[in-house]
Order: sequence, then structure tokens, then C-alpha cells
Amino acid sequence: MKIKKHISFGALIKEIGEFFNKIPDWRQENKVKIDIHDAMMSGVACMYFQDPSLLQFQRHLQDAEHRNNLMTLFGITNIPKESQMREIIDGVQSDYFRPIFKHIYLQLQRGKQLERYQIFPGIYYCPIDGSEFYSSQEVHCDQCLTKEHKAGSKTYSHYVLQGGIMHPDCSEVIPFMPEQIVNKDGETKQDCEMNAAKRFIVKLRQECPHLGLLIGGDALFSKQPIIKDVLNQGMHYLFGAKPDDHKYMMDWLNGYDQLNQKKFIDKEGRVHFYEWMNDVPLTGQKDSVRVNYFRCLISPRKNKKGEEVKVPYQNSWVTDVLISEENITTLVKAGRCRWKNENECFNVLKNQGYFMEHNYGHGQKNLAFNFYLMTLLAFFFHQIFEFSDDLYKACRKKFGSKKNLWNTLRSYIKILVFDSWEDLLNFALNPKSYVITLRNNSP
Repeated sequence: MKIKKHISFGALIKEIGEFFNKIPDWRQENKVKIDIHDAMMSGVACMYFQDPSLLQFQRHLQDAEHRNNLMTLFGITNIPKESQMREIIDGVQSDYFRPIFKHIYLQLQRGKQLERYQIFPGIYYCPIDGSEFYSSQEVHCDQCLTKEHKAGSKTYSHYVLQGGIMHPDCSEVIPFMPEQIVNKDGETKQDCEMNAAKRFIVKLRQECPHLGLLIGGDALFSKQPIIKDVLNQGMHYLFGAKPDDHKYMMDWLNGYDQLNQKKFIDKEGRVHFYEWMNDVPLTGQKDSVRVNYFRCLISPRKNKKGEEVKVPYQNSWVTDVLISEENITTLVKAGRCRWKNENECFNVLKNQGYFMEHNYGHGQKNLAFNFYLMTLLAFFFHQIFEFSDDLYKACRKKFGSKKNLWNTLRSYIKILVFDSWEDLLNFALNPKSYVITLRNNSP
């Protein structure tokens, strides 16, 4: 089956390994038993196969077969113990992951896999959103965000601001390197999602200086400071706008007898009603930014008996994109698509086997965030294979769900050693045929 070589499993793993090999080793040379590459790649392997006990089973395979899947698939020479892996990963600065995400994105761009994600010609939609990935009332570090409860207890947590390329017609998400929402040394005020968003936007522009971007976000971001930051970086914005948060703008709009309108009925019989107005002041201040406002109302879906089975949908947004009858539908779809960041990214990481909130270890420096980044890399790989790897797609079709597929793959790599990712997938597709092929090719 056809596999795009530059974004194949083998090519991506090899390139990630090269980045890990460049991480400087801070440890005393005479105390180094496991190198950084093997520890980091072991962490990636655990997240890739969504298996916290992967290292243990591969050590058993090594004892029995004198080789293992960590060696053949991930290029790991020495399998670390779990405690060794955590200690090494804790000491690695998280910024060493940044060029990895950039490199994978560039590989997708090189292969023209990103072209179908254009929301407008040359423009890609990138919603941003925050999410918690670690929480405890006991284990914590200096970087943890802290919430004090009335009863006197405290909750310690780590949050992340995540962004990625999405499209209403594409189920896969292309994540960018996230920005951690984290307390910094010497700062008394806690970090927040808004500050993280400002840092994320600057770094994203530095890494993708020529990429046309439409930054999306919920109503938290429809504020003048972040809008100006986005525009200053040469990007566009599309932010939710709650009427109660923008009373001046709503009063200004209500001064018109009628806004621009568009109405149509979709295949399910629902009525879509859109209204918009360009060049609207966001606030009553003299230096207020001028925004383009639009809102939509979608009537409930009805069953064959004419009964309403879905509540009406309504929402409103502000953008710098000039709104017209030709693009209003696309803008509404993009605004509604923002939920993919939550549904197709965070919810998948939390609820579909990636163990994002599993406590692999908190560490004292970078362990918690580095494990999140490894989990995100694994998710990124799987997203790429959803549209680029025919073998993977055939396996997805055969097993019916991601859960069944990965349960099967995990069971195979615990008892057999495969020379490549493709060999593993071929075995999963047809175990009997694969075994016969091996026998015929054996000396």
C-alpha cells in the first residue's frame, strides 16, 4: 500500500531521534547509564502506544528474544527503568520540543498536505484554547498554578494554551507547539490564559513567518489588547463575542433598522439566518479598534414526525475579515469549527486512550509538561497517519474504532518483535498471511 515516505512513521521517528541527540547532557559523564535519546524516545514510545507499562514488557521481550520493539521501531539502544526515564525527561528543557513541531509542520507543507486546510486562499484557521493537563492537592512544584479553597485546602495544577490548524471539512487537527500556562520564578502574580495566548502568537509568527493565519478563540479573546497583538503579527482574528460583554458595540448595532442578512435552508430542513455589519467600534474609547461583526441563528433539527430533536444554535463573533454575502457562510463554519480544538484535540487526549491526565510523574522541573508534549506528538503522528498512511487507514477500517485498533497493536508488540511499523500493521491486517510470508522469506 502507498505510504508517503517523508511523513512515514520511520522517517518521522528518525528525525525526532536526531533532535533528541542534539540535546546537551548536563549529567556527570561517569554517572551516565542511559543517554538522553533513549530516555526521551522511550517516553514518546509509551505515549505513542498509549501504554504506561510498555518499557516493562519490552524488557521481558529483550530477555526472551534478545531484541525488542523499542529497538526496532524507535531506535532505542538501552531501555531505561521508569524512574531513570522520568529523571532524565524532567531535566530536559521543554523548548527542545519546539523545533520538532516546526519540522513536522514543514514536512506537511512540503508535501502539500496542508493545502486542503485553507479556509480562504492562503489563509489557515488556527483556534486557540486552554486546558488543564495535571491536577493534585498534594504533589506540586514552584511552577504549578494554585487555587485556594474555602475549606483551606489547595489544588495545584498545570494548564496549557493549545493551538492548531483546523478546517470545518477536515476531521484531523494539525497541532502547533503549545504554550504552557505556568508560574515563573520571581513573579508573584499567577500566569493566565490571556498572557499565554500573547506569547503563543509571537512564537507562532517567529516559527511560521510567511503563513497566513486566522486566529480563532472564544469570547475571552474578543478584547482590544489581544486583537491588536494579533494584527501586529500580521495575522487575522475570529473571536467569539458575547453581547453582554460588548454593550457599547451592541447599542451601536441596534441603532440600525436592519443589518446585512442571509437566509437559507439546509438538507436537514434547518433554517440558517445570518446577520453582519462591517466597520463597527468594539468599545466607546477614542482609540477603539474597528471590527466586523456577525451572528447566526440555526433553527432546531426535526425528525420525520416534525418533532424538534435538537435545540437552536446561536452565536456571534468579531473579525477583521471583511464580511460579504459570499464569505459569511464560511466564516460561520469557521467560528463553529473552533470546538474542534476541544472535541478533536483535548477530549481525544483525555478520553480516548492517550492518558493525558494519567500521573506518569510530576517531577520538579519539566516532567509534567514534557510528558504532555510527548502525548501531543503521539497524537500528531496518529493524525498524520489518518490521511497519509493507507496501511493505518486499512487497519482503522478493519478494527472499527481507535480503541480496538490500539488494544490489538499493544497486545501484538508485547509478544512479538516487528522490524518496522509497516510490518506491525500488515500483521494486524492479516496475521496468517503475514506469518506465511515470513516463512517463505526465511533462509
